Amino acid sequence: MLHENAKLRGDVSIVLKDKSGNVKDERNITNLVVDVGLNLILVRLKDTSKNVMSHMAVGTNATTPVAGHTDLLSIAGVREPLDSTTVTNNSITYVSSFEAGEGTGALVEAGIFNNSTGGDMLCRTTFPVVNKGADDVMSITWTITLSAA
Repeated sequence: MLHENAKLRGDVSIVLKDKSGNVKDERNITNLVVDVGLNLILVRLKDTSKNVMSHMAVGTNATTPVAGHTDLLSIAGVREPLDSTTVTNNSITYVSSFEAGEGTGALVEAGIFNNSTGGDMLCRTTFPVVNKGADDVMSITWTITLSAA
């Protein structure tokens, strides 16, 4: 009898730089692939009725992620378009930059979405506060890996 267990793992890297390009803060964290994200993956395997991931957002609510979340709980600014999406081996990597004036404040949550508003959220994560000032630039690299556990 064949038993396979597929596993999704999300790894998130956050780098915050000041206006001169000096690294002020750096974090490596994991995320939760939420229920709507799992369903989105299955729908995309069936057809293209759902959009692909296209945006990332940050927010200010540290409530622990749960599978039923469908959006960030307190978005800071707007969803930013992804800078790049790369598929390598069993992983997909999304990169987004939050330039000066975008997504500022005491940030503690992030998510990936398939639309600039509404749509579906693939993942949500929370992390210890990253204080992004108005002149700071923050880059988030989010890697989702699929493996047979």
